[in-house]
Amino acid sequence: MKKSKEAMHKMPADLRKAMGSNAKVMEAWKSLTPLAHNEWICWVTSVKKPETREYHIQRVCEDLINGKRRPCCWAGCKHR
Repeated sequence: MKKSKEAMHKMPADLRKAMGSNAKVMEAWKSLTPLAHNEWICWVTSVKKPETREYHIQRVCEDLINGKRRPCCWAGCKHR
């Protein structure tokens, strides 16, 4: 079953900028499925405080470099 385009999140500018500054992060990102992209983006954008969002962006980059393919310890995208 394919996901509709409406269900997919758009890459926010702050996440794109952070990931674009590291070739290893971008390589790992490109290896992920669209569903994994969606979950990472939702994990970043679902928080309320700017400082938490900054932390999540940092974690995305670190986790991707370390081989993680999905956000850890998170219930998942509520938009599925």
